[in-house]
Amino acid sequence: MIHVTTYEERYKEDFIRLNREWIGTYFRLEDSDLKTFAQIDNYIIGGGGQIFLAVDDESHEVAGCCALIFHPEKDCYELAKMAVSPHAQGKHIGYALGNALLAYARQLGAKRIYLEGNTHLEASIHLYRKLGFKEIPLEGAVYERCDILMEILL
Repeated sequence: MIHVTTYEERYKEDFIRLNREWIGTYFRLEDSDLKTFAQIDNYIIGGGGQIFLAVDDESHEVAGCCALIFHPEKDCYELAKMAVSPHAQGKHIGYALGNALLAYARQLGAKRIYLEGNTHLEASIHLYRKLGFKEIPLEGAVYERCDILMEILL
């Protein structure tokens, strides 16, 4: 059984490992990735966001993660760094993480969440649509790998 929990310092390396794994499999690590990994506590948590982790109740292994990053200059949040370990994919972990993130954002009073994705990762785009995200025009992507911008209005 998997449960979703919020960030604690002990999960820092799991968050980095899971994201390095998926990014390295399909793309390349970019400066923005490295900046995020180096400043998790300040940039994500200290900036008004949160990290969610899917933890296996038996093995205590972190099977997935995602981040909610606050962007005060845009008065909105970003769903970022969603990753599910290859051996745990297909078990609805991404959906559980996404729902936990959305519930948390609603509690914060968030009005809008956006994400940058890549259409070659069809399973992730399907997941985002299932969570309620809709495609919007892409402009000013932070990552070279991104070719789609999606949002959900809460």
